Amino acid sequence: MEIVFVNLYYIENPDKSWVLIDAGLYGSADRIRKAAEDKFGKGNPPKAILLTHGHFDHVGALQTLADIWQVPVYAHPLELPYLTGLSSYPPPDSSVGGGGMAYLSFMYPKKPITFKGRLELLPSDGSVPFLPEWKWIETPGHSPGHVSFFREHDRLLIAGDAFVTRKPESALAVLTQKQEVCGPPAYFTPDWEAARASVQKLNALHPEIAASGHGLPMRGQELKQGLEELARLFDQLAIPSKGRYVPEPAITDRQGVVQLPPTVNNTVPKVLATAGLVALAGLATYAFTKQRKSKTNARVKRSWPGYANPHSRYGSEHHVQEHASFTHDQDDNITNNYP
Repeated sequence: MEIVFVNLYYIENPDKSWVLIDAGLYGSADRIRKAAEDKFGKGNPPKAILLTHGHFDHVGALQTLADIWQVPVYAHPLELPYLTGLSSYPPPDSSVGGGGMAYLSFMYPKKPITFKGRLELLPSDGSVPFLPEWKWIETPGHSPGHVSFFREHDRLLIAGDAFVTRKPESALAVLTQKQEVCGPPAYFTPDWEAARASVQKLNALHPEIAASGHGLPMRGQELKQGLEELARLFDQLAIPSKGRYVPEPAITDRQGVVQLPPTVNNTVPKVLATAGLVALAGLATYAFTKQRKSKTNARVKRSWPGYANPHSRYGSEHHVQEHASFTHDQDDNITNNYP
């Protein structure tokens, strides 16, 4: 399902149980829930919500959905600071350029959510809870604890934002849905060396189908050629010519951001900022129109203070504030929220 410009995925098992991967934008919970009821029936919630990472466009409806369904949420341990209010992500970098989505990135939410619920860790053995045919793979770079999911028997890959299937910096690409294998969204990628290694790791899996966080799924020879070329020419095709994180990465640990490279002087030209706002208006219109069409055709078809995952070596090292609740980009949050 595409929510304006970002994807989430429903995965069904042969026994009709299912999980949700990622949770879209804020305000999309009702649409996600209704689509699930159409597909899986009322009274059949997912077994869990799995996160590729915790950027705002992948966790927007997380708290609402977890509260409605009363299900656990699984993530990599290095994503916990950004899901529990401990740390902001490294700030987005609009100086990378490339289109309206990049030019407007300085406006995107960068502060953490403080999720209240059953936040659990992905098992350290690579298995995926409630999906016995799948494994999860560490693919950092776009975020510190970014993961992808892979099913061996049909070589199906859910890549998250490790790579995507349309130009992520371009608002026009969102509207046209032109397919091409691209690197992670440059304006939100703080470690390019790790991002390169992650793309090379996923290319080595030789996926037959790739479903990413942005863009339509791809398959077959077009996917193979595009991903191989991206892995081989990553520096030329994916890494921007300039940007805050190009010379050196942000440094993070299990508590969040430790050190950031210096800011880049970047006064976005007014004409580009205006173009970005126009593109944003176009996306809003596109999303509204698409949602109306979806509604018209819809008839087609406890708390976790110090939870320790018994399957994970990381579990006992992390604790979540009991008073945590979902928040947006509020200035009074006491975290290492960098400008």
